[in-house]
Amino acid sequence: MKSSEHIVHQAYQIQASDREKSMGQKGQVLWFTGLSGSGKSTLANEVETLLHSQGRHTFLLDGDNLRHGLNGDLGFSEADRTENIRRVAEVAKLMADAGLLVLTAFVSPFAADRAKAREIVGSQRFIEIFVDCPLEVCESRDVKGLYAKARQGLIPDFTGISSPFEAPESPEIHIHTDRSDLAQCRQTIVDFIPS
Repeated sequence: MKSSEHIVHQAYQIQASDREKSMGQKGQVLWFTGLSGSGKSTLANEVETLLHSQGRHTFLLDGDNLRHGLNGDLGFSEADRTENIRRVAEVAKLMADAGLLVLTAFVSPFAADRAKAREIVGSQRFIEIFVDCPLEVCESRDVKGLYAKARQGLIPDFTGISSPFEAPESPEIHIHTDRSDLAQCRQTIVDFIPS
C-alpha cells in the first residue's frame, strides 16, 4: 500500500518518550501468536489483568474483536490475513507511541507478516510471544467448533488444517500451554516486560 506523494509526515511537539515519561512505563507491543485454541486470548487477558492490577496502562487488541470493526471488511485469504496483521501492527504502534503496553492476540500464521509487524512497531519494543500448543490439544479445546467445521470443509483456509502455521523461529518468549499452567505462563510473560 503506497501513500500519495503529496502526503508528508506532520511533526509532533510531544514525542513518544514524553508520553512514556508521563505514563511511567515504556510503550511495548506484546504480540501473542499461535494456533486457534492455543490459549492466546485467554493468556493475553490474564496478563493484562495482572498488569492492570499493578497500575500499568494497557490495551488488548484481540483478533476476533477487531474483525467486527476495523478489519470487518477482510476475509481469510492470504492477502486479507496479511492486511489484517498490517492494520493491527499500525494501530499497536500508535498505542505504544502513546505509552501503552499493547497486547495483541492474533493467529498471525505467516512469518513474513509477523516480521513486517515487528518492523512497523520497531524491534526494540516488539515482544513476540509464541503460544505453542499441539494441534490435537487445540482441537480438543475447540469451544467455537471451528476445527470441526474446517475438517468438514466448511471453513476454507483454516490455519493448521488447510492453511499453514509458520511457527516463530526465535520469539522473545516461547510458552507451552499444554505443559505449563496459566499462572506460570502469565508470570513468565510479566517478568519479561521491561519496567
